[in-house]
Amino acid sequence: MLQVFCSPSRYVQGRNATRSLAAELQRLGVSGMALIIASRTARRIAEAAWAETFPSAGLQFTVLDFAGECSFPEILRGKEAARRASASVIIGAGGGKTLDTARAVASELNLPVACCPTTASSDAPCSALSVVYTEDGVFERCLYYKRNPDLVLVDSAVIARAPVRQLISGMGDALATYFEAEASMRAHRKNVVGGVSTLAAGAIAELCYKTLLNDGTSAVAAARVGAITPALERIREANTLLSGVGFESGGLAVAPSVHNGLTAARETHDRLHGEKVAFGTLVQLVLEGKHSSVMEEVMGFCLSVGLPVTLAELGLDRLTKEKARAIAERAIAPGESAHNEPFEVTAEAVMDALYAADSAGVAFKSRV
Repeated sequence: MLQVFCSPSRYVQGRNATRSLAAELQRLGVSGMALIIASRTARRIAEAAWAETFPSAGLQFTVLDFAGECSFPEILRGKEAARRASASVIIGAGGGKTLDTARAVASELNLPVACCPTTASSDAPCSALSVVYTEDGVFERCLYYKRNPDLVLVDSAVIARAPVRQLISGMGDALATYFEAEASMRAHRKNVVGGVSTLAAGAIAELCYKTLLNDGTSAVAAARVGAITPALERIREANTLLSGVGFESGGLAVAPSVHNGLTAARETHDRLHGEKVAFGTLVQLVLEGKHSSVMEEVMGFCLSVGLPVTLAELGLDRLTKEKARAIAERAIAPGESAHNEPFEVTAEAVMDALYAADSAGVAFKSRV
């Protein structure tokens, strides 16, 4: 089986990077009209910079306000807007779902795409896939693309304005990266791009985890006062680039499948993606029978930055067996990455792990 590694063509991060967006697109050979699919926050923060810098790079732009959910109707609306504008490039500016929509539109129309996140809340910006939900917010399916984004541009000044909870959620998403890659590599499973992992992917996934442990609490402290520090910049890179490349080229396992299962419970809909992935990581570690020292290191990290370690923190303080089974069945649906573990993963095992991870989290919180 071939080893395969992938990444965005170009990654740019730093203070006021938005002002370099047009020049970066020009460097990639893009000209003409850009369709910017933007959240309201992104448009409010960045539109003046776009208007000032695009003309000098020979670019025009039009903005489509993102409706809030990466759904098939929203992707269709984006395609229609791009066609009306005769767009030559699609730009996503906003959170993970905005960027997922932009990548889907670009792929459908075979256009280059740039991802400009306004939060460091997930590893979505760098990936060659989109997670599609129903208009009610229930996970539907993943779409996979032929290539990664042409440009990922992370403006530290923009992200500094985002709620700290978004940064913490991004760390929850990144937390799974190392453990998923490790499981996938042990099982000799294919990664997201259809090959087995490279040494580079494994090293990036491990660096992602070490960066979280080393810089997570300092980054949260800086973010709370709106300060851009080296620790915060490293966490933003871990959340976005290291996690993005690490999960895609390293491989997936149980943690995101548990997230997908949790979306079937309406009580979790106000919880962020990374918050659910963080608990999914604990479930994965329980399923794998990891040593208690590993569990305690991960739970300690979660508590230090404000990630959930119990079902109650996800709104599921009274999780019935029926609802637990529905979550578990969704988590092991055909095609789910839970099946990348080096052992059979059943609904019964996931149910048991949900309750056991919760029990471990309750006990850990009571001791610290």
